[in-house]
Formats: sequence, C-alpha cells, structure tokens
Amino acid sequence: MKQLTLLRHAKSCWDNELPDFERPLNKRGLRNAPDMAERLKARKCLPDIALVSPAKRARETACIILPTMGLEDDQIRLDERIYEAGSGLLFNLIRETDDGFKHLLLIGHNPGFTDLWNFLAREKVRNIPTCGVFSLNFSRLKSWDELEPVSGKTVFMDYPKKK
Repeated sequence: MKQLTLLRHAKSCWDNELPDFERPLNKRGLRNAPDMAERLKARKCLPDIALVSPAKRARETACIILPTMGLEDDQIRLDERIYEAGSGLLFNLIRETDDGFKHLLLIGHNPGFTDLWNFLAREKVRNIPTCGVFSLNFSRLKSWDELEPVSGKTVFMDYPKKK
C-alpha cells in the first residue's frame, strides 16, 4: 500500500518587484502554516519522504510544517522539477519514487497539484487552496511505477478555512 499527500504552499506575497520564484509567504501564509502543521500532527500524517519545490514560498512552508510532522533533514529533498510542473511531470516524478517509501509528500504549486489530484483521485476538486493538504491511499499499489490514473482513494482533505 502507498500513500501520496499533496501540500500546496501557504499564501504568498504578490510583490511585483520580485520574480515569481522568489515570492515569500505573506502574513496569512505565516499564520496558516503552523496551524496546518498542528492539524497534520493530530492526524498522525507521517510521510517517509518529502519532495519540495525550491521556490521560496514552498521552502518556507516546508520549514514551518515538516519539523512538526517529525521529518528529519535526510527525509526532505528539494526537487526543481516540482516548480511550474504540470500533472504529467508530477505523475512521472511520483512513478520514479523509490519503493522503499510508502508515504510520499509533495510540497508545491497549482495548477499542477489540483490537476494531479483530479488525475489520480476518484473524488474530484475544483481547487487545492493555499496551504491545502490532500491525501490519497493506493491500497493495491506495491510499486510507485505501477501508479495509474483514477486509482487513489481519498484519505483526507484539509485546508485553513475548513472547520
């Protein structure tokens, strides 16, 4: 059995002076990320590895959330392919994951994350909001390279405005 969790970065600043890649989290993002970290801890969401977009807002989100989840530095990897990736590239990235990892966490961006979710999940969504965490279980999957469309069952969906 495999589990995939998608975490969209927290809300970021829209300063036109900065390139998109360098946009940091804004006040709301800095407030929401610790709250989501506590929710993930309460859910006992324990990934084996996290692949993180190198964009500043994704890295900042990871730095806030991952320590609360108990991930160590050797379980966190920056992967430049996640930044601006579409669902096809993300799908292939997942299929390349070492089978020793049962629970994979990706931290990145829309629209790729929402498109990937809708490609893999039976339950469709319009949008994964900022700092949203959506998780799928693949009960029959023994190897990541066997991942197929519409094969995931929703474990949970959570986001800052969900009560």
